[in-house]
Amino acid sequence: MDEYTVINGHGAMTVFETYIKTTPERLWEAITDPQLRAKYSFGVRTDSDWAPGSHYKASVPGVIDIAAGENLEVDPPSRLVQSFHALWSEEVKSARTSRVTWEIEPVRTSCRLRVTHDQLEDDANSEIYGGWPMILAGLKTLLETGELLDTPGSLRYSQATA
Repeated sequence: MDEYTVINGHGAMTVFETYIKTTPERLWEAITDPQLRAKYSFGVRTDSDWAPGSHYKASVPGVIDIAAGENLEVDPPSRLVQSFHALWSEEVKSARTSRVTWEIEPVRTSCRLRVTHDQLEDDANSEIYGGWPMILAGLKTLLETGELLDTPGSLRYSQATA
């Protein structure tokens, strides 16, 4: 499901790919709708108007800010490119801004979703990119079964309130 590019012993880019039995439109909605996003992304919603050049914020409002950045490219329902600045701890806040690219390609009655997290520092903290497998597993589970993934990490902020 994933591949890593290693430069001088450090990850500079991560690529995650999965196939989901859904339409490109439904997959795009799950990526951009804050309520749907929170269901599979550790309870974290991502708010934006999704226009090119606009900003987004991923958070549990009033509890924790997770990430923020700019929507660099927005091409529904096939491509979303975002800058990504991690905010959940002082350690990750000190990392430089990276980039996340969501690519959706229809494949018969399913979609191939490829998420590339690149422009990472050579010695990037694995916390910055390490949550993608669980997020994408939760997304796939939600769209294919209507159910929520119930691993401890996937439920991390699901009950958090301000």
